[in-house]
Amino acid sequence: MDRTEFIAIVMPFKDKLYRLAKRILTSTDEAEDAVQEVFLKLWKGKKNIENYKNPEAFAITMTKNYCLDRLKSKQASNLKIVHSNYQTSENIEKNIEANDGVAIVFKIMETLPEQQKIVLQLRDVEQFEFSEIAKMLDSNETAIRVALSRARKTVRDEMIKKYNYGIS
Repeated sequence: MDRTEFIAIVMPFKDKLYRLAKRILTSTDEAEDAVQEVFLKLWKGKKNIENYKNPEAFAITMTKNYCLDRLKSKQASNLKIVHSNYQTSENIEKNIEANDGVAIVFKIMETLPEQQKIVLQLRDVEQFEFSEIAKMLDSNETAIRVALSRARKTVRDEMIKKYNYGIS
């Protein structure tokens, strides 16, 4: 497999890998590093990529595992959560109001247990099927459905609390 073939296979799901890494690690820089590491590992094993039934699912599984390993490592204690995802503008208040609901959902997602966070990301954001998620996470579809249901319930309950605050 040459460089062109490799790029044609892996580049279509680069953004999905980044979003998953960002969801787990919360840091833009760490997420970029994670995707770069996964691509490096894929490049080193490029001879085997054609043997995989679904290279995208394999890459997502690698990304998930790499990110979870990063969180467990000693270096993770040195990670700082930096919210540099926004750009300053003259009309920042309008932008904040427009994105408030989405931002609240993402904040709530960050508080979920790791499994629920990943399942919610893969199903509701990345639109993967339950069977694909089960393979990626080395689980069964029932467990994935339960985790997704619990994650959605938590998000829904927290949103209701947020918007009904002070109204009873």
